Amino acid sequence: MSKPVTIKDIARKFKCSPSTVSRALNNHPAINEDTRRNLQEYAKKVGYQRNQVSLSLLNKKTASIGVIVPTINNYYESAIIEGIDAVLQPLGYSLHICVTNEQYLLEQGYVEKLLSNRVEGIFVSVSQETYDGGHYEHFENVYNRSLPLIFIDREYEGFAAGSVTIDDYLGAFVAVEHLIATGRKRIAHLRGPQGMSVADQRYRGYIECLQQHGFDRDETLIVHTDFKVESAIAPVDQLLGLPSRPDAIFCVNDQTAIGAMKVIRDKGLRIPEDIAVAGFDDSPISGYISPSLTSVARPGRQLGIEAARIFLQYQNATEKEAISEHLILPPQLMIRGSTGKRGK
Repeated sequence: MSKPVTIKDIARKFKCSPSTVSRALNNHPAINEDTRRNLQEYAKKVGYQRNQVSLSLLNKKTASIGVIVPTINNYYESAIIEGIDAVLQPLGYSLHICVTNEQYLLEQGYVEKLLSNRVEGIFVSVSQETYDGGHYEHFENVYNRSLPLIFIDREYEGFAAGSVTIDDYLGAFVAVEHLIATGRKRIAHLRGPQGMSVADQRYRGYIECLQQHGFDRDETLIVHTDFKVESAIAPVDQLLGLPSRPDAIFCVNDQTAIGAMKVIRDKGLRIPEDIAVAGFDDSPISGYISPSLTSVARPGRQLGIEAARIFLQYQNATEKEAISEHLILPPQLMIRGSTGKRGK
């Protein structure tokens, strides 16, 4: 493979200085029109490409943004990224997307790499291990560089940064209230990882809705999962083995809800006649499984758009202060077949 053509190669061809070539390629008025045209035509002919890294060092701007998420397997995270890109790509920004798989060390390493690549801002959905370990020093490094740091979906409370999240508490409250309205009396909860804000807020919404409607808290109906389908299998099997099994299950997300539905069907029980199931996220598949899944919709694309807006607002500010805007978007309950009226 031949080496890429450089400015020095063009300069040798035309027996001039590299600075003359550089000015000609950038339409500098100090270079006469004929020389500019000849150099530009030759550069195009031999496939010369500008060194964007050098240009960014010269301009002190890279027009690049870091986006760190736990996964891109789910529609929701993809929708957030799409929203950010929809706003920033037309303005010339490119996104560097990093996936942590919920691991702190990967998250920390990505932050360091993004800083070394001189990104102009970082959007991050905090990993589970970062929450569990109480890590924050990598975020402080971003803050110390005076770069905009914006938490998306998962907020790291108490840290000086902007954030755009969904009202997970309200979403859970509304979902449980709907289950109560359908006649359910023993509503179980597949609780997500403790210490993670989204899971904790959904748990709080579940508990406080039950309390407000006169239900006692029953710890046997609360079991722990993560956000993956398979994490629901053993906990739901445990719930169905109780002397008085639940008549509804509110799940921390759609993935665990799908896992719950499989276990329920495998036990020969009917959904929703015997047990109702509600999820959270309103992933695209939720409307196409059988029965279709009642779920709390989160406006992922809108979240990304708002996060990008906060970033641009910071970039355009005359005085660069720490971002302090915290935006909470409302969820919407999508009622489907998995939570119909209880059977007789």
